Amino acid sequence: MNFTRLLSTINYKKIPPSIFRSYSTMSIEKKLQSVFSKVDELKPVFIERLANAVAIPSVSGDESLRKEVFKMSEFLVKELESLGAYDIQVKPLGKQPPPVTDENLELPPIVLARVGKDETKKTIMIYGHYDVQPALKDDGWDTYPFKLVEVNDKLYGRGSTDDKGPVIAWLNVLQAHKELSLELPVNIIFCFEGMEESGSLGLEELVGREADKYFKGVDTCCISDNYWLGTKKPVLTYGLRGCNYYQIIVSGPGADLHSGIFGGVIHEPMTDLIRVMSQLVDVKGKILIPGIDEMVAPVTETEEKLYDDIEFDVNELNAASGSNTAIYQSKNDILMHRWRYPSLSLHGIEGAFSGGGAKTVIPAKVIGKFSIRTVPDIDSKKMDQYVFDYVNAKFKELGTPNSYKVELIHDGAYWKSDPFNDSFTAAKKATKVVWGVEPDLTREGGSIPITLTFEQQLKTNVLLLPLGKGDDGAHSINEKIDVKNYIEGAKTMAAYLHYYGEI
Repeated sequence: MNFTRLLSTINYKKIPPSIFRSYSTMSIEKKLQSVFSKVDELKPVFIERLANAVAIPSVSGDESLRKEVFKMSEFLVKELESLGAYDIQVKPLGKQPPPVTDENLELPPIVLARVGKDETKKTIMIYGHYDVQPALKDDGWDTYPFKLVEVNDKLYGRGSTDDKGPVIAWLNVLQAHKELSLELPVNIIFCFEGMEESGSLGLEELVGREADKYFKGVDTCCISDNYWLGTKKPVLTYGLRGCNYYQIIVSGPGADLHSGIFGGVIHEPMTDLIRVMSQLVDVKGKILIPGIDEMVAPVTETEEKLYDDIEFDVNELNAASGSNTAIYQSKNDILMHRWRYPSLSLHGIEGAFSGGGAKTVIPAKVIGKFSIRTVPDIDSKKMDQYVFDYVNAKFKELGTPNSYKVELIHDGAYWKSDPFNDSFTAAKKATKVVWGVEPDLTREGGSIPITLTFEQQLKTNVLLLPLGKGDDGAHSINEKIDVKNYIEGAKTMAAYLHYYGEI
């Protein structure tokens, strides 16, 4: 019997559909149609999975809840095992360094897991965090923060959008494919940490140790730990500002003094500090320290065009700030000064009287806090020196006998990727097929330091693929994620994997 006649004898109706679904000849559109239908079908299951995750109060900043953070890591391990992940490793990070109340407090582990081991496929590393910010009903929540509550198609609960919602959505993608017996088009390495809300202690060192081991062969990284610019249009994020945080310490008298006795006859530390801090930035937001603006990369024509189609206006800024205090009135000016220009912000004064009433004290020692958000191509170390030299020069101009010192508390580098690389191209296609619109390409004013660590240590690129909307209230009361964003977000993630696998 020749091959053609052999094929004619096969009863295709009796062959399980799963056999056909595994064939690489099936079009992406057909595969995604099946995945999207399965995601819709499993919607109640997916919401229940998120509810189970939110119910664990994994607050990394509260030592009394450290057991709950470990419990959350165990929850993820069980979920990953049930969904077919392998080589699951729970990496201990040792004891948490001071300041801590419990000297034996253990850091939550990093959870690593693999899905797929086809050497012919690309490998994506997916990062997320399973710890959350503190939350109490008494803070002003309308509902108990550690119980997922659905109201008007919104899911309220601590971690629903930051970052348990996105982490669980990735697991949902695995379940949809598993129930369809549909192979993933890429290999996946998961990296979930439990200290992101408390400085990601130990993660950078682990990434360095595992760069040529567990993470070997990673082609790109994807992080879903940020948000849409507004509430109507999905975005992809290709840049983050860095942050250098400084303090100025001014000391004078040996103790706090009475202003009725000493006011007007001694040099007061607070007066010196305020005089110097007032010369760091003007009322229009211009940094007054020479040399910093000169390091900023010029705006290219290609970059400038990216802002034209972004949906945003000054009313959204006013709504977010709760005031009509915007420095700029045009969309491009607002977004550029929020994303791609540096800013200097004054944060507070430690040691000064700040309570109610009228206390006539002259503080003996005050510490002023300020930070500078950095952008390409600012050299962090060079900027530090500009700051130190400028502050020292301003103090010398005062002719004060008080002692003073300016120092760096911590720094985090800026990050900028190529929004036209293969990973972003795949994510654009995924967004368009799910949401029906081209995503806005955005940068953000805040920082995610681990982003740069992944790029440098793994020698690859990073994509920020947000699920939540700009009004989700991460870190705030009544944190939520819209049901639509949670479900359609999982579809976007799945489509991204398929499109990236085909590039």
